[in-house]
Amino acid sequence: MYVGLDLGPERLHRRAWAIDLLRVLLCFAVFTLFSGTATAQTVNTFVNPTNGTINGATTCAAPLVRNFSVGTSFTVSDVDLGVFATHSWRGDIRLTLESPAGTTVQLVNGDTNSVSGDNFNVRLNDSGTQTVNTDGNTVNHSTTAPPPFANDFIPNNSLSAFNGENSLGTWRLEICDLFPTQDNGTFQHAELYLTEQPANFADLSVNKTVSNTTPANATNVTYTISVTNAAGSTENATGVLVQDILPLGVSFVSASGFGSYNSGTGIWTVGSVPIGQTRTLNIVANVTATSGASVINTAEVIASSALDPDSTPNNGSIGEDDYDDATLTVSGTRVAGTPPNLGSICSIANQILFDWDTVSWTAGSLNNSYNLTGIGTINWSVSSPGVFVNDPAFGGQSPSLGNANNGGFAGTQLSLHQFLDFANQSQTATTVLTLPTAVPGMQFTVFDVDFAANDFADKLTVIGSYNGATVTPTLTNGVANYVVGNVAIGDAGSGGTSGDGNVVVTFLSPVDTITIIYGNHTTAPPVPDGQAIAIHDISFCAPQTALSVTKISSVISDPVNGTTNPKSIPGATVQYCILISNAGSATASSISATDTIPGNLTYTPASMQSGSNCGSASTAEDDDNVGADESDPFGASISGSVVTATAASLGPAEGFALTFQVTLD
Repeated sequence: MYVGLDLGPERLHRRAWAIDLLRVLLCFAVFTLFSGTATAQTVNTFVNPTNGTINGATTCAAPLVRNFSVGTSFTVSDVDLGVFATHSWRGDIRLTLESPAGTTVQLVNGDTNSVSGDNFNVRLNDSGTQTVNTDGNTVNHSTTAPPPFANDFIPNNSLSAFNGENSLGTWRLEICDLFPTQDNGTFQHAELYLTEQPANFADLSVNKTVSNTTPANATNVTYTISVTNAAGSTENATGVLVQDILPLGVSFVSASGFGSYNSGTGIWTVGSVPIGQTRTLNIVANVTATSGASVINTAEVIASSALDPDSTPNNGSIGEDDYDDATLTVSGTRVAGTPPNLGSICSIANQILFDWDTVSWTAGSLNNSYNLTGIGTINWSVSSPGVFVNDPAFGGQSPSLGNANNGGFAGTQLSLHQFLDFANQSQTATTVLTLPTAVPGMQFTVFDVDFAANDFADKLTVIGSYNGATVTPTLTNGVANYVVGNVAIGDAGSGGTSGDGNVVVTFLSPVDTITIIYGNHTTAPPVPDGQAIAIHDISFCAPQTALSVTKISSVISDPVNGTTNPKSIPGATVQYCILISNAGSATASSISATDTIPGNLTYTPASMQSGSNCGSASTAEDDDNVGADESDPFGASISGSVVTATAASLGPAEGFALTFQVTLD
């Protein structure tokens, strides 16, 4: 565990100067009407560009007010609000919108202690990309006047509260400064977007719950998903699909209810949802995440025949009512998990150990290769936009080999130590281990995945691949962390030499590339302090070949039917294919296979062809065993009645096919 200084912004040390206020022209409010062709809905735009000072006088008890006068009457189905203001501490700004009906929504809460970036240039939109003021506490917004607005964010409270109201009257925007004694600014421009409810529509909404929000590991929970077509809709919705892909941390058991559910794609085929009716699905899942883990499961309408006035299917927007989620947190007292037994894949005698004590790593270097007997040259590559820290106690300039952090192992053992200072919560360090050939399985331990309040929250993600396809490992938790799928998250402290922060990574299927991503969970502060992990020795299952031979035949023609539905009669031409496949994780070399032609068949000279499979065998092979054709890359020959196929090598998942023809005597 590493605890350092809090480098985040402090309110008491705010800049003493105020930024120069930009000048703007005073204009009158204007009204623009246009149609949204994508959704065939009419959107009305109201603009208020009258600037005003945001300072000590604009408290939340006496806010700056900007009105939008709407002179036409229609039912509102969606509301967006764009606001542009210059300000030297964006977290001070609070925005509230009130409709003519008196509905009031605080759209921006403000965050005076954390969000210190300059300016506010945002379109508040329930279908936005992320929640307002989560784009980086110190990030400055553009001073380029809209439209368009520089950011498209979800408000702190939903604009859907105004849906269904009448547009006619005055809409009131209140702007106030939560910390009026410092950091002034100027309101410059706002636009109110009111979408008219169409004549024909089906307003679909999704509701999602879980039967137990605090289940124990290895128990079942039931997710209930319902989709409703509002009573105020004007048409039935058909062709409705809802997607609910079960997240890492739970596994599918069964599904029941209306329609059908595909656990592979996560698609619930709902079909028709009539006006005012609800369709419901229950999904039973087993909890695989460890104690302390939070698992979020989401559901969203991804298809519908009817226009939805306030939602867009399959856009992933968390602010729309056709999207919902349910969260559970695994209960119980956590103990260190028991990792899978690598011996189920290979015996101790067939395991190869990569031991950091036997190699060197120049402190601070980011790439190193080592020859490992039985596997070949393995390569380590480390990269990060964060700052690698120089700490003599852990081997010097990181990355380095250090022995102070040994994860509770007896004695001192070297590990690849990575000590980093990340500039923000989203930065990560990536370590890639590349093998020259796949191994059937492997296992290693990562030390010190833990947590320190107001300091850091370690997050470790491990991904494997085999021939380019993703391979997911099993992660086993320590006392100071929990595991959700292939991600381990620290939530308690662990001493530098304690095993409490250990995470064991196990691959029980072939893998040739391992990627280790280290950074912070969302429970870390916006600017974490120094934090570190160490990657310990690796046990590999020795690469193995697994050759198999398949032989198939097909009648090509016969003297009576020709090539039309030929039969196996005297004079018929038969084609054989010999397919040799390597299902192992090691490369097979010097491969030779023979096939003896029975006495009732006569080989057709010069009919041999080779390729990677029976369908693509098109490379001509002559009948002798010499010449360039013997290594292009496969070889073939016939001697008497014996056909021989050869290959210099076959890598993992590779195949070699030889076809030839005979005549049935």
